Amino acid sequence: MWNTQKASYYIKFHIFTVCLRGTKVHRKCYLASEGLKHFHEANEDCISKGGTLVIPRNSDEINALRDYGKRSLPGVNDFWLGINDMVTEGKFVDVHGVTISFLNWDHAQPNGGKRENCVLFSQSSQGKWSDEVCRSSKRYICEFIIPQ
Repeated sequence: MWNTQKASYYIKFHIFTVCLRGTKVHRKCYLASEGLKHFHEANEDCISKGGTLVIPRNSDEINALRDYGKRSLPGVNDFWLGINDMVTEGKFVDVHGVTISFLNWDHAQPNGGKRENCVLFSQSSQGKWSDEVCRSSKRYICEFIIPQ
């Protein structure tokens, strides 16, 4: 029992610390990266911190990410999302492999075919998405789910 309580306390404390450094939106906290990474490296970095690359699930989260991105990543035009179509071309899934039901593609996107399998959030396009080569170096935002 003690180990479970201790683990639960640690997780809540860690999330609380992340929320203080980043921002809280509903039951998620966002934390911006400090450097550039390829898609896979960015996701691994988020996982090592207890989260994943950010996955917007609705327009409220798009708006929150736009605001947070402007404050936390000034001058950065786009950043990685935790969305890709690496397994099946045209079938976009999150980093857990779950099909994405909310889509926010920019005009004429996705357009990269089998060459561009990872998804970017564009500040200049008001939070619209575009596909990109996964080996491109970009900034990113990690997302942490707040336990109930």
